[in-house]
Amino acid sequence: MHLDDIPLTTLRGETTTFGAYADQVKLVVNVASRCGLAPQYEQLEALQRTYGERGFTVLGFPSNQFLQELGSQDAIAEYCSATWGVTFPMFAKTRVNGRSQHPLYAELTKAPDASGKAGRITWNFEKFVVTPQGAVHRFRPQTRPDAPEVVEVITAALPR
Repeated sequence: MHLDDIPLTTLRGETTTFGAYADQVKLVVNVASRCGLAPQYEQLEALQRTYGERGFTVLGFPSNQFLQELGSQDAIAEYCSATWGVTFPMFAKTRVNGRSQHPLYAELTKAPDASGKAGRITWNFEKFVVTPQGAVHRFRPQTRPDAPEVVEVITAALPR
């Protein structure tokens, strides 16, 4: 399946596709509200505010596969808005691993990280920068969204 054809459901229940963001540099991240890495929301939002008008967007995918996400879509939306001021698109709870893995993550997890390792999502806040040309760059959870290596990939892919 081509990435752009993959259907998505927003946190508010609206349907769209990954292709709706085809012309943008995308930072796809599986998020969890009760995770120790949740402060990364602040850096994700800062990237959105810094580069959003230049053709960039963060796409947040809540996942409870590591048992650290809130129960309802409404609770997730409220937490993200009230706690972190999130303005970037958020999607319905998503399975990032296993037999019921979302098709988007089935494709993204084929991409290797800097050490050449592909495969399963290891934890919350794993990041994928997807360029408008379809290149996928993978960063592990402990890599901050605003780390130089992430920002470098984002800015290199933005329109000049």
